[in-house]
Amino acid sequence: MKPEWSIARNEEGCEIRLHPPGGSLSSLQFADLMRAESVDGITETVAIAAAEASGSVLRASGKSARFEAEASWTYVHDECPYYEVMVELSYTGERAGAWNLQIGADLIGDGRPDWMIPGAFYKENRFESNLRQYPRYDFNGGDASHMVSDYWAFRADRAALPAIFAWNDHMCGALCTDEMSAVGLNGLGFRGNADGTRIWLNFPYREEPVTFVGSAVPSPADLSVYSFQPGEQVTLHFKAYASSSDPHAYNPFVRQMYKLHQNEHALNPWMGLEEAADLTAHGLYTWHYSKEHQILYETAAFDREFNNNVKGMGDRPHMHVGWVSGAPYAYSLLTYGVKSGNKEYIDAGAAVIDKIASGLAPCGTFWASWIVDKGWTSGWNPRKDWLQARTIAEATLFMVRALKFEKERGMSRPEWETAALSNLRFAANCQRKDGNFGSYYNSDSGVVEEWDGAGGMLWIAALLEGADLLSEPAFAEAAVRAGGYYEKFIRNEYIYGAPEDVHLTPTSEDAYNAVAAYVALYEFDRNGEWLRLAASAADWMMTFRWTYNLEFPRFSLLKQYDYRSRGADQASASNQHLHNYGLFCVPEMLRLWSYTGDRYYLDRTRDHISCFLQFIAREDGDFNAYKGMVTERFYNTNCFQPKGMMLTLSHSWCIGLILYASQEALAYSDELDLQGLKR
Repeated sequence: MKPEWSIARNEEGCEIRLHPPGGSLSSLQFADLMRAESVDGITETVAIAAAEASGSVLRASGKSARFEAEASWTYVHDECPYYEVMVELSYTGERAGAWNLQIGADLIGDGRPDWMIPGAFYKENRFESNLRQYPRYDFNGGDASHMVSDYWAFRADRAALPAIFAWNDHMCGALCTDEMSAVGLNGLGFRGNADGTRIWLNFPYREEPVTFVGSAVPSPADLSVYSFQPGEQVTLHFKAYASSSDPHAYNPFVRQMYKLHQNEHALNPWMGLEEAADLTAHGLYTWHYSKEHQILYETAAFDREFNNNVKGMGDRPHMHVGWVSGAPYAYSLLTYGVKSGNKEYIDAGAAVIDKIASGLAPCGTFWASWIVDKGWTSGWNPRKDWLQARTIAEATLFMVRALKFEKERGMSRPEWETAALSNLRFAANCQRKDGNFGSYYNSDSGVVEEWDGAGGMLWIAALLEGADLLSEPAFAEAAVRAGGYYEKFIRNEYIYGAPEDVHLTPTSEDAYNAVAAYVALYEFDRNGEWLRLAASAADWMMTFRWTYNLEFPRFSLLKQYDYRSRGADQASASNQHLHNYGLFCVPEMLRLWSYTGDRYYLDRTRDHISCFLQFIAREDGDFNAYKGMVTERFYNTNCFQPKGMMLTLSHSWCIGLILYASQEALAYSDELDLQGLKR
C-alpha cells in the first residue's frame, strides 16, 4: 500500500503530511521546508508558501529573508514505498553568511517515541542502571553532562545508514540522507518530550546537546556551519518513509537504501579466501601464539621496536577463553593446520584448547581469562567473582566443535570432552523454568548474579551441538526452552548483554549470537518459527552494517589505502568503531540464505567478508604492520580517535575470525563470487 500525502492550508501557508499506508490519522508532518540558524544565532524558517500534487510528484516552495527553496517529492515503490526529495536552495542574502540548515518533520500520533539511528542509537540506547556512560534518551529530559537528554543530534558518519527512524503507537517515520552533501558532512537528529516528537536532518551536521567521543566525559556540542556566498545555489537530497508501528518496520526501508547503495558504493577486497586464510594463520601463529604459556595473546603491537622498548607492553599477555581470544581462534588454527598439513599450527591450536580445558572454575564453567603472572581470572566483568555467560558459552561452543573435528579424524581428546560436558551441564542446571540462562554467574557457587539481558543466548547453539555430539538429549530440551525465552529480545528489536566490556548494551555481537542460536534451533527441529526469528535477528544485525563507503579525510591512512567501509559493522552505540566480529556467524548467515532463498542475506554477508579481505598485512611493512596482522578498529567518526585512523594493534580475534570465516565460506565460493568484484 502507498503512503498518502495530504496538504493542510493555513494563514501562514501550508503543511505537508505523509500518512502511513492504511489511512492512519497519524502522520509525518512537514510544517516548513527548512529552518536555518546562523553562526551568530539568527534563525529563519522557510515556510511552505505553496504546495501542489501532480501525479506521483508533489512540489512545494517558499522563502525567508535570506533563503528561497523549491522542493520536489517523487513517489518511488521498489523494495518499499518511499519518497525521493530534492530541495533546490538559493541563498539570497546580500552578504556572505555561515549557516546550519535543518529539514525536519513532526511525528504526529499518540505514545512516547522509540528511536533508531542504525548502528548508533537504539530506543533509549542505555538503561539508567547501565555501568557504561554513553548517550541516553530520556523523555523527561535529564542532565546532558551525564549524556542524558530528550534530544540528540549526531554526525551522519556515526550511522551505518544515515537515517533516523521514529515510532509512536500508530506509525514509524524515517528520514534518510547521504553522509556528505554540497555543504559538507550531514547530520541526524531527534527530539521527544511532552511537547511532541520530531526528527530531522542537518546540513551540515550538529552534535548536541554534547558530543560523545568514547569516554564517560562528553565534549561540548559541535555546531558546524556552511559559508554561503550571495547568490549561491545548492541542492540537497533526502528520502522520506512512513509505515506501520511494527517494531520491524525499519527493515523494508533499510533494504531499499542498501539496494541503492549497492550500485553507488563498490567493494574492494584485496585478496581471495585462500590467501586470507594463509596469511591469517601465519599471523595468528607468529604474532599471537605463546608456546611457553600455551595461549593466544590478545594483542600484538604493529610496531615491534616500540613493543621491545616498552618491555612488551604493546603485546597483551592475556587470553580470554572465548570472545577476544581463545577457543574459536585456536579451533580455526587447528582446522587450518590439518587442512594445510602444517604441524606447527595443529600443535598450537591443540595446545591452546588443552589450556582452556584445564581452566575450570569451582562452579564448573571455564574461567573467563588467563593472564601471565596471575593465572585464571574472571575477565572484564562488573565484579571480580562474576563470569559472563556469553564468553563461557562461546568457548564451550568451539570446544564442542574442536572435539567433533578431532573425533572425525580419529583423535581422542578426553580432557576436552570432560570440560565441554562440565560447562553444558552447568548451563542446563542453572536455567530458569522460563528458559533464561542468566547473564552473570558467581565463579565459586555458580549462582546466577544477574538475570537481565541476552548474554546467555549463545548457550542455545552450544547445547544443541553438544547434545548431538555427546548424546545428551536433555541439552537440546534446554536449548528449545531457551529459544522460547530469548525470542522476546528479537521481537522487541533490542538485543543486549553480549560483550563483557559494555554492560547490558545493545550491540552487533548480540545480533550475531541470535542468528547463530536460531539457525541452530531451526536445524534441530525445522520449526519455521525459529527460521523467522533467525531472519528477524539478521535484519536487525544489518542495521549495524555499513551500506555505503565513508568519505575519509584526504590525508588519513584509510583514505590513502582506499578503504571501503561498505560491509563493516559498528561494534555498538557505546563502542563506535568498525569491526569484523560479524564473521563469527558467516556460516549461519550463508545457511540462512540457503534456507530462506533471500538474496539480501547472501549479498550483505558477501559485503562483510569482502570488507575484511582488506587490511590483512600481505607482507612485513604493509600499512606499518607485519605479515598476517589485522587490526581491531577502523575509526569511522570522531570517537576514540580521528576519523580515518586505525588502531595499530593486531588482535587475535580479528585475525582468528578471518581465518575461521575464510574456511567456512569456501563451500559457497561460487555463490559469493569474490573474484568477480575484481573484474
